Parts: sequence; C-alpha cells; structure tokens
Amino acid sequence: MMRALIFMLSLLTVLPLWAEELRVAAGQGTLVTAIAGANPGDVLILQSGLHSGAIVIDRPLTLTGGHDAIIDGMGQGTVISIEASDVTISNLSVIGSGQNSQETDAGIKILKKADRAIIENNRVLGNLHGIDVHGGRDAQVRNNTIEGTRNPRMNDRGNGIYVWNSPGTVVEGNSVRWGRDGIFSNASRKGTYRNNLFRDLRFAVHYMYTNDSEVSGNVSIGNHLGYAIMFSNKIIIRDNLSLSDHSHGVMLNFANNADVSGNLVRGGADRCTFIYNAHKNLIYGNRFEGCNIGIHFTAGSERNVLTGNAFVGNRTQVKYVGTRDIEWSFEGRGNYWSDHASFDLGGDGIADSAFRPNDMMDHILWSQPAASLLTGAPIVQLIRWAQSSFPATLPGGVVDSSPLMIAPNIKIPSKYLVMEAEVAARRNESEIDDFDVNDLSSH
Repeated sequence: MMRALIFMLSLLTVLPLWAEELRVAAGQGTLVTAIAGANPGDVLILQSGLHSGAIVIDRPLTLTGGHDAIIDGMGQGTVISIEASDVTISNLSVIGSGQNSQETDAGIKILKKADRAIIENNRVLGNLHGIDVHGGRDAQVRNNTIEGTRNPRMNDRGNGIYVWNSPGTVVEGNSVRWGRDGIFSNASRKGTYRNNLFRDLRFAVHYMYTNDSEVSGNVSIGNHLGYAIMFSNKIIIRDNLSLSDHSHGVMLNFANNADVSGNLVRGGADRCTFIYNAHKNLIYGNRFEGCNIGIHFTAGSERNVLTGNAFVGNRTQVKYVGTRDIEWSFEGRGNYWSDHASFDLGGDGIADSAFRPNDMMDHILWSQPAASLLTGAPIVQLIRWAQSSFPATLPGGVVDSSPLMIAPNIKIPSKYLVMEAEVAARRNESEIDDFDVNDLSSH
C-alpha cells in the first residue's frame, strides 16, 4: 500500500493538475491558436475538417481526433514540427508538406530534445518525407499508414520514415508505400524496426552508420531492394520477408557482426543476397529461392558463418571467385542445395557427399563474360564433367562439407501471398525507373 501511495504521489508531481481536453474546430489558424493557449499535458481533440498548418508543438501535448481531421501544411515546409518532449500525435491525417529536400520537409518532424514522442495510428499522405525522427530520443512510431509522393524520379522522393541520430527509436506496425525508402536510418543506434510492411519503394529498409539495432518481422514486396545494411555494426536482421523485390533481397555492404536469420527472399530478384566487404556475420536459417543468383559473395568478406540456409531453385546458387576454399558448414551442419544430388545413408539429415556450387567454368565466365558464347560447346561440358569426376581439379571456392537433406521452410501469411502475386503479374521493364541499385554510391 505504501508503494502504491508513493507511486500515485509521484504521478501527481509529474502531471500538471490543470491538464484538460480541448476541442479544436477546423479552420484557418484555429489549431495554431489552440496550441498557443494550451497548458502542458493538455489533450487537443481535433474536429472533422481541414486544419491549416504548418504548426509547431513547443510543449508536452496530445493531438488526436479522427482520420477525417486533416492537418494540411499547404505545401509549405514541415506540417507538424515537434520541439518538446512527451508529445503524442494520434489518429489524425497529415498532408501537404513542402517538397524541399534540403530542408527535409516532412509530414511530422521530431526534433532534437523532443524525446519520447509517440506517433501512432495516423494517415500521413503525400508528403516529401512522411515521419522524420530528427534527433529526438526514444520515439515510438506505431501503426501509421504512410504514402509518399510518386514523382517520376525515385531518388528525388522522400523517405517514409527517416531516422537520424535518434537512439532508441521504435518503428513498429506501419504500412509504407511509394516515396524513396521505407525506413532510412542514418547515424543512429539502438533502434528497433519491426513488423512493418513496405511496398513500391527503392529500399524497404536502408541502414547507413546505424549500430546495435534490430530489423525483424518486416515484409518487403515489390521494392527495388529489400534490406540494405550498409556501414553498420551489430545488427539483427531476423524473420523478414522479401517477396518479388527487383534487385536484392538482403544486402550487407561494409556490415559486420550481424545476425541474419530466419529471413525469406524469393520471387525473381537478381540476387537474393549480396555480401560485399562484410565480416564476421552469422547467416543461418534463411531461405533464398528463385533468384538469378542465390548469394553473391565478394570483396574480401571474411570470417562469416553460413549454416542451416536453403538455396532453392536459383539460376546460380553462389557467385564467388577466389583462389582458396571457403567452408560453408559449421559444427557439422551445412546448408540445403536444391541442385545437390546426394544420399543420406546414415539417416542423420546430412548428405553423404560435400557440395561445391561453382566450378572452373563459372570462374571463367564471370571474369570473361565474352566466354558465355561457349557455354554450350562440347569442350565446356567436358571440362565440367572432368571436374565433377575428379574434384582435385576444382579451383578454390565455396565448399559445403555437410549439406542438409531437407530445406528449412518459412511460411507466408495469405494476405502477403496475394500482394506478391499482384506484383509478379504486373512486373515488366517499364516499371524499372532511373534508379540503379548496383551503384553503391547512391544513398
């Protein structure tokens, strides 16, 4: 009882005794006036209709209402700028930001020292950037519908959610479509980005210089690239889906000490996974299916562990050129390869023979593309037969000494299967715009 009494007294000291609910009628300047006259802790309930912006919230307030209460920035700057801690924006529609990329115009912007902001259940539509967490700590961005612009050049659009130097940010349960990147996290740390849906974007999730954070349970459908982890350390990338993304499903570029597990990439991407100059990553329990290349491994990536993954029906399972062998099994457990014809006489789930996904002709064809004209020539088939019959003649490359006999399966909820089918049906070259995902300098 004493602890409960102390807790109640502490609440009374934190919450203003004069906090109240105030109804705000739609109209020109009414919301600005209401904010100016509100006391810290007040709840402003916006009535249906158009509330003109832009507005600045400089004290702890809650703005709420219904989705038919619309805050419109009238095409000038950021619609809602949050400068105070403990602000909540919920159940509103936010439209009409400016389009100045240098000023990062946004629907909602959380500025430095505006800690513990809560942005939930809003419709943030047609703004340059949707929600910009720009320096505020421990923000929560939950269950919002964010739709960006559809200007012709994808790189000129803004991000659905932009996180810059905002430790502790949680982005959860949002639906993001159109615009440039679903989540762009830059120079931040200790963020959690989970259970979001991303469609028709450049990157679903794009990390630059973001450390000690988590990307889990997200769904990327029909984007150029699913999950791009670049120049970042100690990232958990777990249980995400990449369905019918155009170029890559998961990319690790200068990314180290990551845990990449339980992810599914499938549906025609150029590369299910691209590992570029990335070191000491644990990659396990993933399924890479139906891509042009299952995994492209390059640029001196070292000390990575790959085990328990499934490589299913990729045109080329692995692309790796090297002069020494790289072992892709760990503690007697390797990966599943759909093109590995083998037996398991011991019944332990491990194939009786090792698997090499590449041979000498692969190395020649990758380093000398003109040699592809000889692919069907008898001499090429003879060389491949000789190497399969006499493994000692094989060059350096990936070796799986303990291949799995059964592939791990990852289920997809039916609603995402429908979205995946729609993307596959309408995919054609005209949908690929000016963005080249292979240009690693494009951020």
